[in-house]
Amino acid sequence: MGSFSTRYRMIAATGLSAAALACLASPAQARSQISPYIEVQQILDFDLSNNDALGDDVVTYTSVAAGVDASIATRRIEVGASYRYERRIDWNDDIADDDVHSGLVRARANVARGLSLEAGALAARSRTEIGGAGLGSLTGDNDNSTQVYSVYAGPTFATRAGPLEIGAAYQLGYTHVEDNFAANSDPNQAPVDYVDHSTYHQATASVGMSPGDMLPFGWVASGSYEREDASQLDQRYEAYYGRVDVTIPVTPTLALLGGVGYENVEISQRDVLVDANGNPVLDNNGRFQSDTSAPRLLAYSVEELIYDAGILWRPNARLELAARVGHRYDTTIYNGYLTYQASQSSTLQAAVYNEISSFGRGTTNTLAGLPTSFTVSRNGFGQFSGCAFGEGSNAGGCFDNDFQSLNASNFRSRGGSLVWTGGRGPWSYGVGAGYQNRRYLAPTTSANFSLDRVTDEAYSLQANLGHQMTPNSSLDGNLYATWFQSGIPGEADVFSSGGSATYSIALYSGLSAQASAGLFANDVDGEETDWLGTLLFGVRYGF
Repeated sequence: MGSFSTRYRMIAATGLSAAALACLASPAQARSQISPYIEVQQILDFDLSNNDALGDDVVTYTSVAAGVDASIATRRIEVGASYRYERRIDWNDDIADDDVHSGLVRARANVARGLSLEAGALAARSRTEIGGAGLGSLTGDNDNSTQVYSVYAGPTFATRAGPLEIGAAYQLGYTHVEDNFAANSDPNQAPVDYVDHSTYHQATASVGMSPGDMLPFGWVASGSYEREDASQLDQRYEAYYGRVDVTIPVTPTLALLGGVGYENVEISQRDVLVDANGNPVLDNNGRFQSDTSAPRLLAYSVEELIYDAGILWRPNARLELAARVGHRYDTTIYNGYLTYQASQSSTLQAAVYNEISSFGRGTTNTLAGLPTSFTVSRNGFGQFSGCAFGEGSNAGGCFDNDFQSLNASNFRSRGGSLVWTGGRGPWSYGVGAGYQNRRYLAPTTSANFSLDRVTDEAYSLQANLGHQMTPNSSLDGNLYATWFQSGIPGEADVFSSGGSATYSIALYSGLSAQASAGLFANDVDGEETDWLGTLLFGVRYGF
């Protein structure tokens, strides 16, 4: 979801001047808003796929939640946070009692001139079984969901030495997926390995010069090192990059871009422990186990010269467009981005990307790309919907396509994304859309099925609209649609869609009430569409 690839977004960010990094609110502009709350809700789920919608197909339960929304901005610190813990309590043994954590935190601290610390954390739900139902509203029982946690932190440094701009950064990320009891539960499908946890390191450095500083063109020399160690099959991703880029102004608004460099990428793993029939031996959570007695297997390796060329068009301070075509990953690649800030409160961002990724790296890099000031998209039932919409020049980002599959393998990721956010008067809105094509990179193992070169496709769309009706009341709506097409033989395609509306009213002294209604559909190929209607009534007390 960036200008070229995730790692080059990082290098570009570290090339900023120290003055730009220090451009935060002055003490007179410092602001803090911390809003903790507790909430009690009563939820009714109606299975509308059955004609007897008023009989056994009605499930009711109570939800008790606590959370906090926070925004802090001073000269040295910026923090955005939205976290919610929810405990679901069943009435008639219709569902299992459950705990749900959801939310985002992004923070930046300027600790010294040119030196800042970046950090972020994510808690969310993701779909477990690739061919199973989508997450829908996440109300009631949903066997095909599991909890995902991700966190990252690291320093960023930028300074100048005469005309030279110097930057460096380091990032440490960790992603964990809880037990996947529904994983590989269908005996008629080829088993697929699922993410457990991974640790991700990324280090970058750059030195360069802007056009007009001694030379009529700009240049930057950059390097990067990445490594991810995943617990599943002791998988290891390691990559080295180095390149030189030039920017040649043609007109005051148009420049030519070009770059050449070197890359070395290697992905390896352990062999799969199999039974006498060549079937993977699964643990109690449906995940593969490693054959530690066998040597490591090579899943992907490339060492080559990389190059690309393109244009940068910036007709004014609000609009920027870049596009490149070149050679990388032993094939032709296309990358680009568009940023348009229509007004102080309305921003559009679009990107086309082409990279090698994994669930852990993709989640960490999406998290790191979010602004520190954002609004978490939640539906009427308090659940994080996958997008965080920013303010000002950063429109935010979405995790939707990443969360449609928890496959543990690395993959070639190609696709595009769009985020549009803004508001006017009493209205606010946010739109997120994305497409991702995954071609998996896997070695030939002892198992009787390999994911190598299998291709998945994922589409996602989400839209939020809010209206402040009076100083004490508001009406909010949420719509979404996702489509996942698996390339695994016999695996079902899944289409999920739905929407909800919520009316909220402030009563007195921090007490408010809300009513929500939602309609959700899951369409698994070859099965009857599952329709779910949901009603919610709740009260909240804010401190």
